[in-house]
Amino acid sequence: MTSPAPADESGPSPATVLDLADYRRRMAEVYADLRRAPDPLAAWLGWREGRDALFTHPSGVWAESAQPPATIPTWAHDPSWRLEVEVGPPADDQPVGLPHSGDGVTMADPIGTVRIDRGGNVGTLTLYWLRQYGGGLFLPFRDATSGEQSYGGGRYLLDGAKSADLGGTDGRLILDFNFAYHPSCVHDPRWSCPLAPPANTLPFAVEAGERL
Repeated sequence: MTSPAPADESGPSPATVLDLADYRRRMAEVYADLRRAPDPLAAWLGWREGRDALFTHPSGVWAESAQPPATIPTWAHDPSWRLEVEVGPPADDQPVGLPHSGDGVTMADPIGTVRIDRGGNVGTLTLYWLRQYGGGLFLPFRDATSGEQSYGGGRYLLDGAKSADLGGTDGRLILDFNFAYHPSCVHDPRWSCPLAPPANTLPFAVEAGERL
C-alpha cells in the first residue's frame, strides 16, 4: 500500500490516478491467479513474474528508471514458510497511526494477532484493518533481517489495498512469507508508505520473500 506524493496542492493528475488504478487492477489479477494456482511453488513463480512485469508499468516503482533490474531479488522458495494460522484477539483494540516513510500516518484498527512458530521460536504479529483506502487487511512486519538483508521499515505480507491476500477460512489465514514484499518507497522516494510498527517485529530472521 502506497500513496503518490502530490505534485502540488491540487493533488495528483487524472493520468496519474488512472495509471495507479490500472496498476492496482492488474495486481489484483495477479493475486487472483495465485489463489487458483495448482501448488504453492507455481503460485510463487507466477507472483515473481507478475511483480517483475508490473514494476515497469507507468505506476510501477521502476517506471521512470533507465535501467530497471531484470528481476526483483528474493530468497529461494522455502515451503516451510507457508503457514495456516488462527487469528486470535488483539492485545489492544485501540486505533493506531502507522508511521510513514514520508509525511503522514495511516490509521488502522488492530483486529487480531497471529502466532508464528519456527521450531519453538515464537513471535506474535498484530493484524490490522485499514481505515483508509476503503479498508482492508494489512499485515506489515519486521524481522531479524530488517535493516541489513531487507528494508529496515519492514515488509508487507497482507495488503487489502492491492488485493495481496492468499486466502483463508473459518478464522484462519494463509500466511506465506515467500510472498513477503517491500513497500514501494524502498525503490522510489516519490511513494509514501506505511511502515511496520516496531512492536510487529519477529524475533528471528525471515529468509523468505523479497530481499534487498
